[in-house]
Amino acid sequence: MTEAIVTTTLGPDRTDIAIRGEIDLANFAAVQAQVNQAIDNRTIAVRIDLTDVTFIDSTGLRVLFALVATLERLQVGLELCAPESSPARRVIELSGLSSLVRVVPDGG
Repeated sequence: MTEAIVTTTLGPDRTDIAIRGEIDLANFAAVQAQVNQAIDNRTIAVRIDLTDVTFIDSTGLRVLFALVATLERLQVGLELCAPESSPARRVIELSGLSSLVRVVPDGG
């Protein structure tokens, strides 16, 4: 089974969620549940850091698209952090997700 580690940091203005490892069919439901648990009715902005994602397939991409839709309904801002040369960045750009959400190269 592949592994993805989801870490959440709650700040006063933003919830930061970092994902490490692989997001695929074997673990996407667990990743989605952990991401959704990090967001509550006090959340005003979310940053997902995908810097350390080594692989993401279509089910992992579905998690991100679902998150975009959910946060849009809640009127919560979303930013994805994915370095230019990362596997996650390539998938985000090829899928068109980058036209729906702000994508930055680093977590700074």
